[in-house]
Amino acid sequence: MGLEWLPRDDEMKDHYLWGDEHFGKEAPGVIYELRPVKDSDGKPVPKLNTAWITLNNPAQYNSYTTEMVKGVIAGFSRASMDRGVVAVVFTAAGDKAFCTGGNTKEYAEYYSKKPTEYGEYMDLFNGMVDAILMCKKPVICRVNGMRIAGGQEIGMACDITLSGDNAIFGQAGPRHGSAPDGGSTDFLPWYLSIEDAMWNCISCELWSAYKMKRLGLISRVVPVLKKDGKWVRNPAVITDRYVDDGEIVYGEFVRGEEGKKAREFLKTATVDFELLDKAVGEIIWNFTNLMPGCLIKSVDGIRLKKKFFWDQCKIANRHWLAVNMNTEAFLGFTAFNTRKLTGKDVIDFVKYRQLLAEAHPMDDELAEEVLGKPQK
Repeated sequence: MGLEWLPRDDEMKDHYLWGDEHFGKEAPGVIYELRPVKDSDGKPVPKLNTAWITLNNPAQYNSYTTEMVKGVIAGFSRASMDRGVVAVVFTAAGDKAFCTGGNTKEYAEYYSKKPTEYGEYMDLFNGMVDAILMCKKPVICRVNGMRIAGGQEIGMACDITLSGDNAIFGQAGPRHGSAPDGGSTDFLPWYLSIEDAMWNCISCELWSAYKMKRLGLISRVVPVLKKDGKWVRNPAVITDRYVDDGEIVYGEFVRGEEGKKAREFLKTATVDFELLDKAVGEIIWNFTNLMPGCLIKSVDGIRLKKKFFWDQCKIANRHWLAVNMNTEAFLGFTAFNTRKLTGKDVIDFVKYRQLLAEAHPMDDELAEEVLGKPQK
């Protein structure tokens, strides 16, 4: 049989919705690139690629702006429609953060007290999560640092998470004027026990990558720190012992003088993602050697469980989050955005509760009382 059946490139349908207008190398933005799939010997495989979607805003810990949200949607749509893409790697620039959520400067300076505008933004955010969950290729979240707040949410929308052991995970909503209703309240109970999900969701504690692996939130953790050319595990995290007495537990942060020394070490260590990228490559090669139709049906079968609660709640959550921009979100994001001026990144919670106990209206007087004062 000859090759007459093969269509010419100009005969294949173009299913892309967008061109390159949502991608770019300049920060803040989203980078979209194709990297060849490599076999077990490290050799590129012709015509097969991995789509890398990279959040590029390292100066603001890869928090996503409105335009970046559009870029993520466009990136996942393109990867989904690309016949030669085997899998998607969702990651970020630099070595400090995968993503810390929405851009609080934009929230505070533009969206605060504009609920209709923020509601339209939340339509885009919902579209970003939908784009990840609807992608016809398996999605790997490559965590290269902090995965917090909305960054945690878009990370949990992915199918597999591989993390460097310098990463930390957690929520920030109740501390900074919001609720983690961009996916965390939907996804966390699937990953963790109901009480671990509750505490992680509301406490705003930061948990290590090792703890997240122990509790089942992520798939794999690898060392990314080097000292004098040798790999070392993150010394700020307990990784060599487990005593179930609430004091010494695998994955908890080291405290006291030992913790202080570990944090000083982190300032001098070299961050190298060689092992992380090797692990990502191994997963992609595994995917490559599976039936693509059976693979994505299997992936979607698991995704459907996450999507069930996400789809049930995302519209109502969108409306609440929009209205909240008039009240606690305005206070929380303003406090965070003015932290360099006031020296505090949160409001005076006690004073705020006291004013609410007096039925004080949510007005400028209340805001002045609970927001930090400029430092002299």
